[in-house]
Formats: sequence, C-alpha cells, structure tokens
Amino acid sequence: MKTIKGQTFPQERALYGENGIHLIECSFDGEEDGESALKESKNVKLDGCVMNLRYPLWHDENVEMNNSTMTDKCRAALWYSSNIHIKDSNLFGIKVLRECKNIEIYDSKVESPEFCWKCRDINIKDSSIVGEYPFFLSSNIKLKNVELKGKYSFQYVENMTIEDCRFDTKDAFWHTKNVTVKNSIVKGEYLAWYSEGLTLENCVIQGTQPLCYCKDLKLINCKMIDADLSFEYSVVDADITGDILSVKNPISGKIVADSIGEIMLTDDSLYKCECTIEERSKKVN
Repeated sequence: MKTIKGQTFPQERALYGENGIHLIECSFDGEEDGESALKESKNVKLDGCVMNLRYPLWHDENVEMNNSTMTDKCRAALWYSSNIHIKDSNLFGIKVLRECKNIEIYDSKVESPEFCWKCRDINIKDSSIVGEYPFFLSSNIKLKNVELKGKYSFQYVENMTIEDCRFDTKDAFWHTKNVTVKNSIVKGEYLAWYSEGLTLENCVIQGTQPLCYCKDLKLINCKMIDADLSFEYSVVDADITGDILSVKNPISGKIVADSIGEIMLTDDSLYKCECTIEERSKKVN
C-alpha cells in the first residue's frame, strides 16, 4: 500500500482510480476547489485526514477512515461505495452516505441533513447522529448505543434492530417493515404510522398520537409518556407499564396498561373496534 503523509490535494480527481493508498494527516482543500478526489478507487485508508471538498469517495471499494473529519463543505461524500469502515470521525457533510453497502461506523459524530439514504447492511455503534431524514429507504440496519436527533427518521426502512439508543425525532419509523427496538428511549410526535412488524421491548415512548395505522405492532414492557390518541386504526398487542393518556379506535388485538386515562371509541370510526382494552386490575372493554 502506497503511503502519503501531510499533503494537501486541491485538484479535481487528485487521486482518481488509486488502488492501495494510505493517506496520513492529509487534507483535501484549496483554491482550486477540486472535486471527486478519490473517485473509482479501491483499498483506501485515511488516518487523521480532513476532507473539505465535494464528492471525494464515489464508486469506491474498501474504504477505512479513522480519526478524520468531513466538513460541512464536503457534500455527497460517500456515494455508490461498498465495504466502508469509519471510526472516531466527524461526518458533517450534506448527504454523507447514499446508495452504499456494508457500512460500519463506530465512536463517531454525524451531522448530515440527508444521512445514509438508500443504503444497506449498516452497523452503527457508540455514535451520535443529527439529521432531518436519516436512513431514508435503507435496509438491514443495526444500531447500538446511538443518540439521534432529527426529523422524519427511518422512513421506509426495512429489517432493522435497535438497542440501547436514545432518539428525539418527529415522525420516526413511518412505513417501516420488520423493525425491533429494545431498551431505548423514543421521543417524538406521530411515531411509526403505517409501520408493519414493529416490536418495541423495554422502551420509553414519549409524544402525541403514537403508533397509528400499524400492522403487527407489539409493545412488550414499555412505558408511554404524554401519549394521547394512541393506536388509532392499529392491529396491536401492547403490554404497557404505567399510564396511557388515551387510546383511540384501535382495530384489533389487545392493549393492557396499569391505567388508561380515556378510551375513545368514536361513532365516526371507519372500522369496528375488536381490540381488548384492559387496565391491569380490570377489563375496560
């Protein structure tokens, strides 16, 4: 592997098509404002590098990045690439990852409005993410000890497992399929509408109008905070510790909680309620 240390690359396609290159404390920056520095490259390793130009890693294979930074000017950094390993790094560019596969991110910080779109086979651990539409249309995802703040997170995601995470995100999990969330805090309005096969276990769920229009929804030993108008038109099996503010027009299944503030089975419902709704000490419906 060829090693380059301490150099600056301002030109367009500065290292185009390289195969086997180790960059140490290098920077991609300069008045030339070049783009696509490492496009079509293979077996690329970056240690302590700074990327401040556009489109640096497109159509690449086997990328390893450690202790490096992509600035907010490094937009669309990793597209159409595979076998990506990132550790101890800052990913601050717009649209950092798109249509990539086999991605590992550890101990890193992400601030990217459109992070990880249309990607697959993703493993992220011990990291933080800020973004407006993270993981849009992605699949086969594992998250562990991840803190996420955003909007419209995980829309149209399929096949995902989440453990020990903390999310503050509006409209999360819409239209998802086959998602399991364990030992996590999920805060935000309108959680998981139109999802299929969503399971939440030992989780805290906070926010208005959660879990509506869901199919095959399961909640196991979860807490619900400020959760009003819950489960409308959902097929649900829910075991809740503590109180639910209100339940509205579930379709079928069973909902059990320590207490339920209000059960709203309205005359204008489009579906007959065939759901059993119980407080822990008594059957309510």
